[in-house]
Amino acid sequence: MGATARIIAIVAGLAGGTVFSQAPEFAQQYRQRIGGAIDELRVIVEDFNTQAAEHHLDRQQALSAYAQSSDDFLRDRGVSMQSTIKQDLYKQIAAHLPEADRAKAEEVRASPADVSQQGHTATPSNVPDGWDKVVVGSLVLATEDPLEGWFEATVVELKPDNVLRLQWRHYLDLPPFNRRLEDVALLHPSVKL
Repeated sequence: MGATARIIAIVAGLAGGTVFSQAPEFAQQYRQRIGGAIDELRVIVEDFNTQAAEHHLDRQQALSAYAQSSDDFLRDRGVSMQSTIKQDLYKQIAAHLPEADRAKAEEVRASPADVSQQGHTATPSNVPDGWDKVVVGSLVLATEDPLEGWFEATVVELKPDNVLRLQWRHYLDLPPFNRRLEDVALLHPSVKL
């Protein structure tokens, strides 16, 4: 039994040595893949911000323009772009980066304070300050169950009888849903998006 245990220990040691000798290489490749994903997201977000600024819009106003479009393709493209720009995505990716690379990711997440050519900070146009101002593209609060809490949702369609077609802002993989106007809440007008 001593020889068998010795052989098992040697084989286990060789296998463990082989696996652990590759660990630094695996980690390096993983960091490179994450860095590449951030670089690609940076290009997409900067291009979107530039195009929005060319039309005197901030990022949120441009996304609202997509949402208010009567063209299904443009509305879907807006949902896709909002998902791409979503701030939490960058946080999740950046959490896996070394500290030195995290600052690079932070630059992508930061939305420019002033993208208009008129020299003033653009305010969110999709946060209605009254019930009569709720339109397609408005950001409201909705709930599945009051015990679960309230979450941001975008109005994607106004239906008859004060019914709103909504899409969860941060859960774009879930299907749109309907709520009556009296069953949603407005965000405070001074909310920072």
